Amino acid sequence: MDFTPGRSKSSDERPRERLLARGAGALSDAELVSLLIRTGTSGCSALDVARDLIARFGGVAALLAAEPRDLVAVDGVGPAKGAGLASVAELARRSMSEEARGRNALASPQAVRDYLRLLLAARPYEVFVGLFLDSQNRLLAAEELFRGTLGQTSVYPREVVKAALAQNAAAMIFAHNHPSGVAEPSRADELLTQALKQALLLVDIRTLDHFVVAGARVTSFAERGLL
Repeated sequence: MDFTPGRSKSSDERPRERLLARGAGALSDAELVSLLIRTGTSGCSALDVARDLIARFGGVAALLAAEPRDLVAVDGVGPAKGAGLASVAELARRSMSEEARGRNALASPQAVRDYLRLLLAARPYEVFVGLFLDSQNRLLAAEELFRGTLGQTSVYPREVVKAALAQNAAAMIFAHNHPSGVAEPSRADELLTQALKQALLLVDIRTLDHFVVAGARVTSFAERGLL
């Protein structure tokens, strides 16, 4: 981290001024984050703290996916700033979820992929989520169904069926991440997908797709002919 002393208050305000004059797209990642955390520490500007945060977590995506307790633990952040960063990430996820509601999920596959990247790409452990859809393939809800370790998670078809019935879903899309960075479905992923598909068919719920998210890459089972 650069602890260059003597930063003036105006140096931290310049990103705000440029944003108002030219729009948020004119700012770097660190400058945008600095506007969220607002103040730095003794001898360290908000921009310095922002740069350190991005470097520490390995990028903006990982920073936005970080747990609040991990954010708070960083020197110069604390509970208030950590809560602010976590709330922005959650607002982004909710915005994309809201945008997906009322749309046919099959008609906007890129929107589904973008949402899943934001939700899963930077998680350091495996997470299995379900997107619950109505009879017109519009999103009803998205839920984290199971959480695992760095390399695996346990998924129980019976619990998935219960969740789908509770949402009154007519169809489902599944997704999970590979923290290893490999977006290829494993044989275990294929067997699980078939088991879920068969279990849901017993209660007349269709399985439309299963996505594997690994960083910026998202692989679709349906596109691979694995459904």
